[in-house]
Formats: sequence, C-alpha cells, structure tokens
Amino acid sequence: MRKPAVNIAVQAARKAGTLITRYLHRADSIAVTEKSQFDFVTEVDKLAEVEIIKEIKKAYPDHGIWGEESGRSNLSSKYTWCIDPIDGTSNFMRGLPHCCISIALLEDGIAQHGVVYDPVRDEMFTASRGGGAYMNERRMRVSPRNGMPGALIATGFPFRQRPRLAAQLRMVKALLEDAEDIRRSGSAALDLAYVACGRLDGYFEYGLQPWDMAAGALLVRESGGVCLDFDGTDGWFDSGNVIAGNLKVAAAMITRIKPLNTKRKLAGSGEAAAE
Repeated sequence: MRKPAVNIAVQAARKAGTLITRYLHRADSIAVTEKSQFDFVTEVDKLAEVEIIKEIKKAYPDHGIWGEESGRSNLSSKYTWCIDPIDGTSNFMRGLPHCCISIALLEDGIAQHGVVYDPVRDEMFTASRGGGAYMNERRMRVSPRNGMPGALIATGFPFRQRPRLAAQLRMVKALLEDAEDIRRSGSAALDLAYVACGRLDGYFEYGLQPWDMAAGALLVRESGGVCLDFDGTDGWFDSGNVIAGNLKVAAAMITRIKPLNTKRKLAGSGEAAAE
C-alpha cells in the first residue's frame, strides 16, 4: 500500500503530466528561455511546477519546497519536496516524447519517498525508503547482469560542466570495451527509473542537480541496486556525479571510470581547474 506522501506526489505528478501532454505536440508555440548555456526552461516547466507545489501544499502546508524553477523555501523545515517539473526539457521543447516529472520528499536531506512519472507512456514509478519500488503497482528489480559484458548503459553529457566532456568520452570508450551499447536519452530521472526496472543495466552522469536524481536514485536503491559517486563512495548526492546499477555492474563501471576521473588525474591542469 502506498504511503500518504506518495499518493500526494502521484496526484501532483498526474496533474503536471496532463499539462505536459497537452503542450507536447505544440512545441513551436511554447515560450522558451535559456537560463544559462544549453540550460533551457519553458513556460510549461513553470506552469507544471506551480501545479505540483499547489497539490503538495494542500496536504503539507508547512513543508519546504526545492524546485528547479522556483528555488528553495522554508529552509527550516525537516521535510523538503525536491521537484523537477519536466526532466528532459530539451526533448519536450522539440516535441520529442521522452520526458518526465520527478518528485522526492526529503527528510533531513535524505529521500524517503520518490515518484517519477512518464506522462507519454503513462508509467508511474514510485518508491518509499524500506518499502520497495514499483512501476504501475508492479514490484521492480534491477537487472541481474553479472558485470559489464553485454550491458546496456545510459549516460548524459555534462552541459553544465563542458570541460569534463573529454574525460567522459574516454569513459564511454572504456565502457564500450565490454558493454553492448551506450544510450543517451535526455532525461536523468527516466534513466534511473529504467535502471530500477531492469531496462538498463547501468547509468552514469556528471554534474546532476538534486532534483534530477533524488527520486530516481531512491527507485534504484529500493529495486536492489546502488547509487555511488565515481570513486565508489556514497557522496553522489553532494557531487552530482552518479553511477547506478546492480552491485556487480556498478563495481565494474567504477573500475573503468575511476582512473579516468580528470579531477584526480589532471590535478593542477586547466581542465581540472575548470571543474
């Protein structure tokens, strides 16, 4: 049975999803603003976040909000809702039907409940800490793959940290020595949800924000997987550098990625300084 907080997040995600699907095929008429280089926001991102916050505040008026578009509020609250109204905005604003809503409830900074909703496919991914993870009410498990050979891995390229791109391309090359293929979908939250349900064997990306990964990472962990930093530690939420998969796949990815992490290898160089 879903927890009450998950039910509220599901209701909020569905309301935002209705808005997103209404505008998806009208991409050429949507107002778009470039927040920073390659980082876009549409009027629908803002409208969807308003709908989500409105639904949450009806049930939890004293909780804090940490939204991609609206920022942080009520910092003194023990509970904070971490919201990405459209993860995959670049896809959405071009009419590409691959994006989602990501909502997580943090207690003292730790995700307790998470929802990732794909309104195009009507797939609702939910998880509660210690309570498992589900897609449309069916229990999810990560892929049982024993390592990198034959693995399907997803990634995203670091538009916020372009100096890291060369290092990431070296990582892709190293992973493809054994992996079947690499995918780049444009939505970190959906990539993590797909790891959680076994569609992908693993995932890695540089420089994510909390709203990109809080709900998705909980899905992975509640499906029997792990989320780790590039050095194999648990600092991924603070660094934004995430490796996800089952324990064996994640360990194999770290073996290949850790030596290529330029922050360590190129200390003192121009590239490292830019990081």
